[in-house]
Amino acid sequence: MSFYDDESAIGKVYDRRLTGRLGRYVRPYAMPLAVAGVLMLAVAVLELVPILIVRYAIDQQIDKGLTDRLPLLTFWYVAALLASFVIRYLQGYLMAWVGQRVVVDMRMELFRHVQRMSISFFDRNPVGRLVVRLTGDVQQIEAVISQGLVQIFTNLLMVSAIIVAMFVLDWRLATIMTVFVIPLIWLVKIFAAAQRDAFRDQRIWIARINAYLNEMISGVAIVQLFNRQRRNQENFDERNRGNLDANLRVLFWYAVFEPTVVLFGALTTGAILWYGGARVADDVLSLGTLVAFIAFMQRFFWPIRELAERFTMLQGAMASAERIFGILDQPEEVVDSPDAQPLAEVKGAIRFDHVWFAYQGEHWILRGLDFSIAPGEKVAIVGATGAGKSTMMSLLSRFYDVQQGDILVDGVSVRALPQRWLRRHVGIMLQDPWIYTDSVTENIRLRDTSISLEQVRAAAQAVGADKFIEALPGQYQTMLAERGANLSTGQKQLIALARVAAFNPEIVLVMDEATASIDPETEGTIQRGLAEVMVGRTAIIIAHRLNTIRAVDRILVLHHGELAEDGTHEELIARGGVYARLHELQFKEQPARQ
Repeated sequence: MSFYDDESAIGKVYDRRLTGRLGRYVRPYAMPLAVAGVLMLAVAVLELVPILIVRYAIDQQIDKGLTDRLPLLTFWYVAALLASFVIRYLQGYLMAWVGQRVVVDMRMELFRHVQRMSISFFDRNPVGRLVVRLTGDVQQIEAVISQGLVQIFTNLLMVSAIIVAMFVLDWRLATIMTVFVIPLIWLVKIFAAAQRDAFRDQRIWIARINAYLNEMISGVAIVQLFNRQRRNQENFDERNRGNLDANLRVLFWYAVFEPTVVLFGALTTGAILWYGGARVADDVLSLGTLVAFIAFMQRFFWPIRELAERFTMLQGAMASAERIFGILDQPEEVVDSPDAQPLAEVKGAIRFDHVWFAYQGEHWILRGLDFSIAPGEKVAIVGATGAGKSTMMSLLSRFYDVQQGDILVDGVSVRALPQRWLRRHVGIMLQDPWIYTDSVTENIRLRDTSISLEQVRAAAQAVGADKFIEALPGQYQTMLAERGANLSTGQKQLIALARVAAFNPEIVLVMDEATASIDPETEGTIQRGLAEVMVGRTAIIIAHRLNTIRAVDRILVLHHGELAEDGTHEELIARGGVYARLHELQFKEQPARQ
């Protein structure tokens, strides 16, 4: 299923399974919901009172030429309207309060679940889809709880009360009205289905516009560099016009729907006036009853219109709930074992014990990988693109679990260690470090207040990042732009390196491609910082440029997911194997910078 197909899913108006699961979020707020239910009933009853007061005033006072009770009747008429207003307000506030709390609970559970998921989950689920689940879909459910359910139940109660009142007043007039209401309900169902289809298309086009805007704005530099503005405008215009057409369809059905209800209301009113007026003239029906009946009839058609709209909203909420539970039902693929225990002390010994791994099926990325790294040893891993170097880093941090074999830290399987503890002791410097929209300090300590400001400064000084940080306008409190847009590539790398130093892990994983596109001076600073960070720690360098790894203790050479060679730079060059060929090819085509 594509992203857009997923967004366009339309649910049932009522789904017992989904409703039951939603009930789990609503159940803690049973008391305010019960109060709101009582208020709904009170509103339905109070809607009848003013009309019945008018009927009494006409039949028992005005028609008889009396006025003594009119002031009191007026008072009760106004009091009933005011009471209805106050109760509606309380009812609306209570349901909105419940809806907001349900949103908080559901969104928190969804966010907590997403954070626990393994990296393979994010490989399958685009970021845009997850953001929609946490925002739009959750908000759709909130809207139904705080508005839709209130209106649906209130209107159902009101319609029921009005029907009973009209049949009690005069069953003949009520029967005439029924003749007109039956075809109206049939038309309402047709209009509701058409509105639903138009609304679905509207959501599809909005999703396409949002996705396209996100892509274009994120890559605006590439767009301008290759002069793709005109073509992108044409693509956006196509999506914009598609959304316009969908909006016009929605507006069309809304525009047709209301006049249709008004027309049926007018036809029904005309029939009631014709038949009821004749009965009043014949003194068979009181004038107050006729006026009350027409007032009830006019109140009857408005809830009918709102019910159609609210059922469409309810249907959308069912679809949103299905998509949310679809995420929550995806199991955590990488979980801690029940008896997982942290190590008392981390020495830094690493062993890959005949590791086999594939992202999908049996398309093996690593094939029987078997080697050991001693505590404090500096090891480089080299190989052609796709050899499995980066995959090894992900497996050591347990972002994925191996299919065969095992990975051990200090003789203990990573599957026997708590994930949070393991990642706290394994620091990674990625080639594309993520920078948050926050201060330099918070970017270094990742908003972990257990790391003091002094530790942040010490970490920055240790890796040589303090020089450029102290030259910033606000120094360590300087706010960084999204993805570090106001930093150079080298400065972002220094922030990332300071981040590793601040967390002080016993095992350090580094990708040397991180320094491949920066100036020699900054690269020198980073290399010195790396050397400082690796002192006294076990270090693994995923090497793409062979001129950066001559100082390591050992070099492991991967070839098609297997360990092809193991030795020092000099030993591997003398052996004349895979490493020697890689070295010769790289330095022939891309000589090292002087």
